[in-house]
Amino acid sequence: MDSSILLVLAVLAVTVFFLVVDVVRIDVVAIVCMLALGWTGVLSPKEVFSGFSSNAVMAMMGVMILGQGIAGTGIMDLFSAAVIRKAGTDRKKIIGLMSLSVGLLSGFVQNIGAAALFLPGILNISRREKIPPSALIMPIGFAAILGGTLTMIGSGPLILINDLIRDFGLEPYTFFSVTPVGVLLLIAGTSYFLVFGKYILPGQDSGEVPLSVQDRIIEAFHLPHHIGHYRIPGGSTLASTTTEESGVWDRYRVNVLGISEGREAEYAPWRETIFQVGQELALLGKEEDVAAFASDHGLIPVDEPGRFKGLNDPVRAGFAEVIIPPRSEMLGKSIRQFSLRKRYAVEPVMLFSKGEEIRGDLSDHQILPGDILIVHGLWEKISALKNETDFVVATPFVAETKVRTRTWAALACFLGAITLVLTGAPISLAFFTGAAAMVLVGVLSIQEAYNAIEWKVVFLLGGLIPLGTAMQKTGAAAFMAEKLMALVQGGHPLLMVLTVSLLSTVFSLLMSNVGAIMVLAPLVMNMGFMVGMDPRPLALLAAVCAANSFLLPTHQVNAFLMSSGGYRNADYLKAGGGMTLIFLLVAVAAFQIFYF
Repeated sequence: MDSSILLVLAVLAVTVFFLVVDVVRIDVVAIVCMLALGWTGVLSPKEVFSGFSSNAVMAMMGVMILGQGIAGTGIMDLFSAAVIRKAGTDRKKIIGLMSLSVGLLSGFVQNIGAAALFLPGILNISRREKIPPSALIMPIGFAAILGGTLTMIGSGPLILINDLIRDFGLEPYTFFSVTPVGVLLLIAGTSYFLVFGKYILPGQDSGEVPLSVQDRIIEAFHLPHHIGHYRIPGGSTLASTTTEESGVWDRYRVNVLGISEGREAEYAPWRETIFQVGQELALLGKEEDVAAFASDHGLIPVDEPGRFKGLNDPVRAGFAEVIIPPRSEMLGKSIRQFSLRKRYAVEPVMLFSKGEEIRGDLSDHQILPGDILIVHGLWEKISALKNETDFVVATPFVAETKVRTRTWAALACFLGAITLVLTGAPISLAFFTGAAAMVLVGVLSIQEAYNAIEWKVVFLLGGLIPLGTAMQKTGAAAFMAEKLMALVQGGHPLLMVLTVSLLSTVFSLLMSNVGAIMVLAPLVMNMGFMVGMDPRPLALLAAVCAANSFLLPTHQVNAFLMSSGGYRNADYLKAGGGMTLIFLLVAVAAFQIFYF
């Protein structure tokens, strides 16, 4: 055996070992692997760093930026909310609609991004309907992984495989080349949970749902959380009075979260704001108190909250615990004197001062060091408090700013990139052009584009691509292919297809799916050449089966959702066993029908 082959196999063995045991970050492992190939003389310096200029890496970066641009407009939030409304509260309907929706979406954006988009909605349904999250989250995660096989940009391995095929002098696949098998896998995976979900998913009979941060605040402080939406009609006694004159705080213990008229919306209106006919109000309080205030003033209920939908969405708004530190500008002043509502557009709901709990009209209580205010508002408004030295916000939250005025521009850039790919442009060039267009038209700033890139993934890809180059250059891939061919030589071509499927499945369980395809692609293509089979579909099969990672939470989507669903490894073994078998059967059958 040639010494260069020995060196590459040694580097491969050490790399696989560290990817499996997971004691060192996978991107660090990839970087060390890349450098080892250079220092041992297997690759030239140009070849060592060639991964960072590859089409695969540039395409992945473009997809990340485009996905961030779309997410930042909030359009996908509207999409997920519409799906949730359609699904209602039936478990099977929720699982079916959400699985198909997240699966279709993950064919065009990173599958972990698609899963993250739908997670808040699933958790909301879980809390509202007392359905354990473990009964809902796993099917959504599996669907996100399966949906990544719908297009050639749906997952890292599929983005990579065209580069690897091109290195062998073969024609790359087009955008929708993999779609037939992807559609069958998504339908099969969704059907699997619809039929067997009650037997394989944990928490089917449990009513225990972990409390969210908001639930814990509401429970701890006995906060009212009913938000009613009303319109002021002509003849209402509320018209032409101010917020303070209406007695909404002291007489009814109700808070006005917002007033809107047409497209104009004002959150936490000032005490001198005058109510007018035609305005819509968002009122927070106990249900009976809100109803009493509305009845006494002749308000008309509004079914659709209009401009104030966000106040009902825990992803966009909620309660926050705010502590007043020493040397705060607010010390010695009242809420009225400090103009908290005018400055920050948040509504004070409760005050703790000197051990006393104060509700209702908080306007004239003097603020002391250590006082605690409970406020309600949009997270983007509360984040302004968080950035000030006058307050310490004790409630964890993430404020997502959506630039909805750029929605059409973001969509145009994204669809333009897809169109370029469909017309035959290289995926990397098309998607990076779309990403650059988003920056130029102002959907994202250049810094936001940089922040959208997950550099861990970039260095993982850039570090492992040279390993595939080394295996091909030294003949290590051909050597390993010969050894494997001795096991399947003379068998039916179906045996080769099954062998490649099983190899890719096993490798994807032991390491990242990107790492698996980097190791396997040169190997399976050499195996194809040896038996006279077209190596292109074999490589594509390996890339598809790199998504068959359900037995353990090693796939990034499963790892991301594991804590939210409260899953254990045993839960993945139970549900993932059947999913793995179905995936193999469908993939092998589909490739026999469509590709060989």
